[in-house]
Amino acid sequence: MSKCIGCGVLLQTNDKDKIGYTTNIDNDLCERCFRIRNYNEYKFVTKDNKDYVDILKNINSKDLVVLVVDLFNISKCISDISKYINNNILLVLTKRDILPKSCYDKKFIDYFENYNLNIIDTVIVSSNKNYNLDILYDKINKYKTSNNVYVVGFTNSGKSTLINKIIYNYSCFNTVITTSNLPSTTIDSIEVKINDELTLIDTPGLIDSDDISNFIDGKTLKRIIPNKEIKPKTFQIKVKESIIIDDLVRLDLIPKNSVTIYMSNNLNTKRIFKDKDELKDLKKYELDIDNDSDIVIQGLGFIKFTDKAKVVLYVKSGGVFVRKSLI
Repeated sequence: MSKCIGCGVLLQTNDKDKIGYTTNIDNDLCERCFRIRNYNEYKFVTKDNKDYVDILKNINSKDLVVLVVDLFNISKCISDISKYINNNILLVLTKRDILPKSCYDKKFIDYFENYNLNIIDTVIVSSNKNYNLDILYDKINKYKTSNNVYVVGFTNSGKSTLINKIIYNYSCFNTVITTSNLPSTTIDSIEVKINDELTLIDTPGLIDSDDISNFIDGKTLKRIIPNKEIKPKTFQIKVKESIIIDDLVRLDLIPKNSVTIYMSNNLNTKRIFKDKDELKDLKKYELDIDNDSDIVIQGLGFIKFTDKAKVVLYVKSGGVFVRKSLI
């Protein structure tokens, strides 16, 4: 039985309600990939993260692994990958075009030095802008130990988009992997031959159960995922007030604070008096923030604090954690 070239699932013609269904076994795309590509219709797939972890555990321990991390949406669980693989890792930080140009690449690279991963080198890229793709391609060829190079990461990190750009730039083949903003687009491993000496193996993205993409519909997801450089919004807090971000977040702050919000430009942000009850029905977090820290709402973005603060945060969906400031 052959695999879908778009998502890697085994093709089948028996059950249209199951993954891998196609009307003709000679097709090279499953019906789900066909609908995503041609009609932007996404069908959710329920799959256990264990299935994806098993794929990582079966990676040849001597082969190079390219770990793709979305700079805008860095999972707090990145170090968990070391539980499943101990390979040499070429770290690729994607979506550089989303964060402000004023930020220095070196600061992003230095940020990952304390992660418990066997990182041998790091490259920052933008697939959309073709930024540093030549450098990445040279490093893949420099560090690979066989023709096979595995591409891993969390769902929506940009793995498949990156591979498609490498195919376009450096291969004479016309294979295209299916991409989507919604989670679990890639279902099984996909072997992509770039040339006679390099095959990239795209693996399904690990699912971060706290990511907001697991809880919202496709229309909302399109609004919260940035499609161009973010314009940070800074608020100087001089009186007791709250910041409202669409219908998704409420942030209550005490006076004499300064915060900068890094989220999609499509979201509306406003101030309100703290005594108003708007969005107080959302999930509540009470947080102590240190100097130079971020509050991260997984999949939505982050809020930078320069000074220590005590805040109350209300969030519609998505996990919340505090980290050392990225920017």
